[in-house]
Amino acid sequence: MLTTLAHPWRHEALIRILAWREISGRYRGSLLGSLWPLLTPLLMLGVYTLVFGVIAPTRWPGAQEQGIGMFALRLLAGMVVHGLLAEVLSRAPTLVTSQPNYVTKVVFPLEALGWVSLLTALFHTAMALLVLIVLNGVLGTGLSWSLLALPAILLPYALLLLGLAWLIAALGVYLRDLAQLVGPLVMMTMFLGPVFYPRQAMPVAAQPWLAVNPITIPVEQARRALFEAQWPQWDVLAQYSLVAMAVYLFGLWAFSKLKKGFADVL
Repeated sequence: MLTTLAHPWRHEALIRILAWREISGRYRGSLLGSLWPLLTPLLMLGVYTLVFGVIAPTRWPGAQEQGIGMFALRLLAGMVVHGLLAEVLSRAPTLVTSQPNYVTKVVFPLEALGWVSLLTALFHTAMALLVLIVLNGVLGTGLSWSLLALPAILLPYALLLLGLAWLIAALGVYLRDLAQLVGPLVMMTMFLGPVFYPRQAMPVAAQPWLAVNPITIPVEQARRALFEAQWPQWDVLAQYSLVAMAVYLFGLWAFSKLKKGFADVL
């Protein structure tokens, strides 16, 4: 187990090469190339702002006073955080089954596939956050020192997603139906999380359950740092980090145990 925990550092070069190949390969041959990571969040922002800000306005306290611009920025913050989950977990069920040669024909540290998926998603998240910070600096509440807390907010979230990705990837080898199930679950995390509305807009009895959603704490704390110029609630973030680390370790442990039978199934 200790050897497995050390694998990201032992295979750092391999993970970095595969992640860069994944990122560059995604846009190879497209007309706009590397501009797409910046344009995609803007396009999605326009669509969701039109739907939830104009056609079917969402219940957001103070939205009318702050204007559609601030609503759009708050919406983009929620979309960016959820987008990281969506990209990592949507690929997780086929993370191993889509690379059978790594399992059956070569000696390969399969845990590295989870890191490659996460780093690729983090690259797109970083680009989207850059767009958000610039827009907020120019059109929103401006820049503040609390922005420096964003890495501390996203780190435990990323570890939690990596643990879930390992677990789903391992189970996906044996249960192919997971590929059909994860998509709707990812969508549920968006609509049952504080992406289009704050937690206070939920019925009082349902608000505590919103914290079970893995995106709730990161979305709320990121908005706090971005738009309110306040540091995260460190006690809340500490509790979330403990849960995230537990999920990370359990996912890694489960993957290490279940991968022994991958070759037989594939």
